[in-house]
Amino acid sequence: MASRDNHNRWLLRARDFIDTHYADRLLVDDLARIAHLSPAHFARSFQRAFGETPHQYVMSRRLERAAFLLRHTDYTVARICSDVGLRSVGSFTTAFRNTFGETPSTYRGDQAAFSFLAFVPSCVAEAWERPRMRRIEEDAAAPAG
Repeated sequence: MASRDNHNRWLLRARDFIDTHYADRLLVDDLARIAHLSPAHFARSFQRAFGETPHQYVMSRRLERAAFLLRHTDYTVARICSDVGLRSVGSFTTAFRNTFGETPSTYRGDQAAFSFLAFVPSCVAEAWERPRMRRIEEDAAAPAG
């Protein structure tokens, strides 16, 4: 039982590292080293523990931060893309639209238009707005429209 607790503790340390370094170039090999696991075992264990692959988790952190920056700054989409650790504005826009259902520019406009309607505690708003990465299997299983 103690080794299982240590295993989970190291996975949590790797996840915490992602949370604080999401904008950096993160490699599975480096994250696995933090977790004291082989890269393949780390990737499997991380997904089993947190319900997302390491890549999905990194992307969700990056997109969550991007959404915050869109709501609270006047930075350009290109700057936000760079600030959250992504290199391609096109890929960023596609990932953002797949997660939030609209482009970053549209999201910013919608947030500004409705910001006066209600004052919601930030902890509630952040929990509601945290992106959930869709699984490929869910997309494949969905009936064609």
